[in-house]
Amino acid sequence: MQRHTNAVAVAALAALLATGASAQDRAQDGAKARPAKAKPAAVSGADMKHLIEDSFASRGPVTVEGVLNQDGMQQTCSQYPDRTRVPAKVAKKIEAAELKQIKYPADDKWLGDWKEGEKVAQNGRGMQFTDQVGGTNGGNCYACHQMTKAEISFGNIGPSLYQYGKLRGNSQEVIKYTWGKIWDSSAYAACSNMPRFGHKGILTEAQIRDVMALLLDPASPVNQ
Repeated sequence: MQRHTNAVAVAALAALLATGASAQDRAQDGAKARPAKAKPAAVSGADMKHLIEDSFASRGPVTVEGVLNQDGMQQTCSQYPDRTRVPAKVAKKIEAAELKQIKYPADDKWLGDWKEGEKVAQNGRGMQFTDQVGGTNGGNCYACHQMTKAEISFGNIGPSLYQYGKLRGNSQEVIKYTWGKIWDSSAYAACSNMPRFGHKGILTEAQIRDVMALLLDPASPVNQ
């Protein structure tokens, strides 16, 4: 990829060099005053876009277009660095829009094989530049959740899912909510840190069924 000089970066560097030169002159003259701090150059959205385009190259499933082309939810959520402080009206609008996009199983088959679901939960690979395009992705569930009592290494960014089905039951409401949460987490918590596994095609419908079984099947280690 051809590289181009970024005007903002050059301006910032020039300001920094000018500040350094000024300080050196004052030091030589015996002045004790500190050099004035240069104000950081403002970076516009267009400048940032060009900077990303000039600094990165698409490789494997990771593409520059994928980084730059945000959907409506991503654009809105990008305005709130602290996602716990998204205004209530904005959050409700996001959740309503995302809820409409959830695709439920057309054949009404919600649960697959929990053993396969455990493999998905344990697998953290996929969608990295070193992976093959069209390869199988994992859910990496243990990076954020406790899933089973036997697992000793898990993250706590998300709530514990241990005994998920045992505590919540398997009513149609629980089943539908669980599917929707995996498919598009922002339908229930705007700007959630949880990936939109179904919406973004990270997991296949079959994989989601298997994860559903891991969470809800009474025989699953999650519910032991």
